[in-house]
Amino acid sequence: MSYLSSHPWRVAALAAAHVELVAVALVVALAVALPLGVLAARRPRVAPWLLGALGAIYTIPSLALLAVFVEAFGLGFAPIFVALVIYAQFMLARSIAAGIDGIDRAQVDAARGLGMSAAQVLWRVEFPQALPVFVGGIRVAAIAMIAIATLGGYVGGVGLGVLIFNGLTLHQNAMIVAGSVAASVLAIAVDAALRLTQRLLAY
Repeated sequence: MSYLSSHPWRVAALAAAHVELVAVALVVALAVALPLGVLAARRPRVAPWLLGALGAIYTIPSLALLAVFVEAFGLGFAPIFVALVIYAQFMLARSIAAGIDGIDRAQVDAARGLGMSAAQVLWRVEFPQALPVFVGGIRVAAIAMIAIATLGGYVGGVGLGVLIFNGLTLHQNAMIVAGSVAASVLAIAVDAALRLTQRLLAY
């Protein structure tokens, strides 16, 4: 903890960069996962193959996948960003599909009976009711992304992983502890905020 107390502004700056990386990657991941989740909900025959493929990608060790992206994009921000977006797909798409599947079909049929289009039913009926499930998926994905983002320090990226891998290189345990503790606190804070949001939406 000595490094954390003696270099608070450096740790804070790296934590802010970590949050920015995860937040931007999460927004992009949601934009990709949304149509995938809707497709899985609308096409029961496609869902097992789609979610199975995303699950298979999620089981690939993060360092191995990151190495592939380093070969493709080089060192820096890009490989860890792409890895985060891809890893989040399984959790996000699955939660979107599960949220839509869990809606009472009678309400959907009633909306269609009122003359709503498929897009109106999706945005006005299905999404609002499935929102608590969506947020649950976002919570799980965000926590996983915070952890995986620490690998960015290994490929010349940004965030708290810089402290961890610099500490490993320099044999400075204080730096490793500072980066690890800061990442853990960040994950706990994000989890608490999203858990509270999920509970509020459920009422």
